[in-house]
Amino acid sequence: MNTEAIPKQTVLVAVGVIENGAGDIFICRRGESQHQAFKWEFPGGKVETGETVPQALARELEEEIGIRVSACAPFMRIEHDYGDKQVILDIRKVTAFEGEAHGREGQPSRWVPRAELHRYDFPAANGAIVRKLQEKK
Repeated sequence: MNTEAIPKQTVLVAVGVIENGAGDIFICRRGESQHQAFKWEFPGGKVETGETVPQALARELEEEIGIRVSACAPFMRIEHDYGDKQVILDIRKVTAFEGEAHGREGQPSRWVPRAELHRYDFPAANGAIVRKLQEKK
């Protein structure tokens, strides 16, 4: 069977870059059963049919890390091919939220100084986010 003819799954993902007052960025570690298992990530998730990216981001961040997003702004967009899956990451900078971010689903999570983000093992698609966050302002 020719697998070249089978289209890859493309997933639109809403991703949140969440910064606290100290300038630290919130990240979570992916679970064992997830794609790119055990890698660190910026929280978010799949955009469901009928949702806008901001709606999906608000839903995912409340489910995953227990915050209520009140404002977000476009940050960047990345298309990446993992071989088994094509992803489109629509990354938003969360500019206002309520609640205390934590791994609501039991996943490890932490606030990381922006300058140390490159020390964490992120999925390949997240490399551009880390680089942009670490650029001189």
